[in-house]
Amino acid sequence: MNSAHLEKLVTTTMPFGKYQGHLIADLPGRYLNWFANKGFPKGEIGQLLALMQELDHNGLAELLTPLRKK
Repeated sequence: MNSAHLEKLVTTTMPFGKYQGHLIADLPGRYLNWFANKGFPKGEIGQLLALMQELDHNGLAELLTPLRKK
């Protein structure tokens, strides 16, 4: 993980599904956990979802707050 990945969480929108158009950082934990159980998509979007799920699961989503204000 690097700072570029964290910035992408607050700038990249979900390209498909129930939460299409929502920022990755704003996806609900239950949705992220569903992906964790079923398998994350391939590619960058899957990596971002996995990272966000890890942050959310460990109560670290607040780390993204300063990045939202840029």
